[in-house]
Amino acid sequence: MAVPLLTRYLQPLLAGRRAECFEMISGAVAEGWDAEHLIRDVIWPSMSQVERLFQSDRINIAAEHMATRINRTIADQLQMHLPRETPNGKRIVIVCAEAFREELGAQMIADLFQANGWEAFFVGGGVPDDEVLAMIGQHRPHALLVFGADPRQVPATRRMVELVREVDVCPTMNIVVSGGVFNRAEGLWQEVGADAFAATAHEVLDLINNLAPRVPGPPRRGTVKKRQRRRRNAQPPVTKSISKAELTMTALPDVAVTHQRTSTNRLPDV
Repeated sequence: MAVPLLTRYLQPLLAGRRAECFEMISGAVAEGWDAEHLIRDVIWPSMSQVERLFQSDRINIAAEHMATRINRTIADQLQMHLPRETPNGKRIVIVCAEAFREELGAQMIADLFQANGWEAFFVGGGVPDDEVLAMIGQHRPHALLVFGADPRQVPATRRMVELVREVDVCPTMNIVVSGGVFNRAEGLWQEVGADAFAATAHEVLDLINNLAPRVPGPPRRGTVKKRQRRRRNAQPPVTKSISKAELTMTALPDVAVTHQRTSTNRLPDV
């Protein structure tokens, strides 16, 4: 049922038509669509599609920014409609890359954990490692989620993971990574020393809900492999016409297969 709505939503989203996007999602809520369903199967895959189109030079920066901000506004509105489960006593700290798109993905995950009964501390991006470490020591979370990174940020992510493990303020806490280059570079999560990886919001929620406490051990120092960079075109990207059929074909994987991890044949230089 979500596939037609997702396809119809992508067209005004990529064109920056805010009012049409808001009306479409508001109408779905009025018709009885579940807010969690809309986040997982419409807003999240549309965010992933925007990222894919931008990475492949099919849309320009302006189109990517407009689409991301429309999705952010709608995600804020849907959060108020999420059902609230009984608090389960579990806590999660969520940090992310500084890009606005990564903040959006991390925010939606935080909203879903909160609705699932967790106490979610959404830190966002650009926070110094020592302050993240202080939060971990203060709240003793069951999991730390690092969402999104571009290839240039991978060494910083590895350093943060190493710092958390060296100080060992919360030894049973699992460190999970998701999004950004981690979704495109197979095995990178292990190279930065994380405990687990999940590609989508649905997978992150299911994975962390079922993770056993980490067994303390010596810090594992990851070694990041050199990967081939996929170079962008020399000319500035321009927004190209994208057919309805193409939207349907490219949008389907995020809706129909929610448990497959994603990777590409050509991996970025990290």
